Amino acid sequence: MTAVKNASRAQPKRAALASFIGTTIEWYDFYSYATAAAIVFGPLFFPGESRLLSLLASFGTFAIGFFARPLGGVLFGHIGDRVGRKRSLMLTLMLMAVSTVAIGCLPTFEKAGAIAPVLLIVLRLLQGVAVGGEWGGAVLLAGEHAPEGKRTFFASFAQLGSASGLILSILAFGVASKLPNADFMSWGWRVPFLASIVLLIVGFVIRAGVDESPEFEALKEERELAEHPLKETMKQWRLVLVVLGANVYGIAGVYFSNIFMITYATQYLSLDRSMVLDAMFYVAVLQFFVQLGAAFVAQRFGTARVLTMAAVWAIVVPFIMLPLVRMGTFGSVTLGVGLATIAESGYYAVIAGFVTGMFAARIRYTAISLAYQVCGALAGGLTPLFATVLAERYSPSWVPMALFYSSFALLSLVCVRWLARREAAGDFEERGETRALVPQGLSSAS
Repeated sequence: MTAVKNASRAQPKRAALASFIGTTIEWYDFYSYATAAAIVFGPLFFPGESRLLSLLASFGTFAIGFFARPLGGVLFGHIGDRVGRKRSLMLTLMLMAVSTVAIGCLPTFEKAGAIAPVLLIVLRLLQGVAVGGEWGGAVLLAGEHAPEGKRTFFASFAQLGSASGLILSILAFGVASKLPNADFMSWGWRVPFLASIVLLIVGFVIRAGVDESPEFEALKEERELAEHPLKETMKQWRLVLVVLGANVYGIAGVYFSNIFMITYATQYLSLDRSMVLDAMFYVAVLQFFVQLGAAFVAQRFGTARVLTMAAVWAIVVPFIMLPLVRMGTFGSVTLGVGLATIAESGYYAVIAGFVTGMFAARIRYTAISLAYQVCGALAGGLTPLFATVLAERYSPSWVPMALFYSSFALLSLVCVRWLARREAAGDFEERGETRALVPQGLSSAS
């Protein structure tokens, strides 16, 4: 009996670790593609005389992965709400790793012609489906195992995977980029993708040792599983849209700073590629620790308060970041992007805990995945594209890009404050310990 109790007490930490490791692998794979899209895929898979068209084609395949994410969210959300969080997550892990390793084996346009970019697009779609199902399940596996009153903190471990995945990706590409350019463009860029198989084995073993979510098990035992999770979710479509808006900055900000800024610094400011990647590595380390700190502060002083402060700072910070990056030194690039990262990572760390409890457990996987992944398709997939167009159109002026950044921060601020005010006014219905928040007047069923 004592052993059972000890195992039960260990499950929250084990679930948090499994969510962290799993999302680290998923985001390592996703960011590896993003980094390659910024510096490699254009000339190798979409060669041409126009730098802009080559970059847009490369970022276009990057965006395609985002547009596949809602499909993954609905597909694996259905599995997670009907069959179990854990089973869904094992499938997403396998799909992402296999797709990523296959990308590392692809022939380039020079060797295979048009079939090369077609295969790249197909594998990118599979990556998108995998990561679309991963986020919601990882957040829930950690959050639903959390001790009472600590959901936000435990759910943040799934968010930490974004920072650690980025760190590993930058490390991998940073080492590879130090090769002679001919070697890097020939085979060096493939190594970070092929290394994913090692991460898969580690993640699979750790995730296999975690029990199913206790909230899901309770629903299963009471026979209260949703028959049609998506259908039930869409009855609350207005709430889904508000949650989507609240997620915009957490997604768009990260992809502006971590992906577009690599292209902007190397392609438009002609800064050294290795120097930029080194700076982004230190920024990613900062992101990791800020996320840990923000989750702790939010658990102690209030999630809505931390989100509000981060979003307000985000509206201002691009007018500081971009001039610093344009100075072109290692220190100025690191400082500029780092200042933005404080807002982005603080916001991203706690937004999952903020929105997770807004839906009943029976549809929670589908609902939060749909809101987050549709937001990812729009805010994440299109942000590097729009920012690149702005850079091409208005360079050397940086103001249009700063206004673009501020606009999506303002949108998220409005959505967070709306949700926080409605909660404070008592307009949310609490269902047990899960805080399944349903704003009166938002649900079409109300």
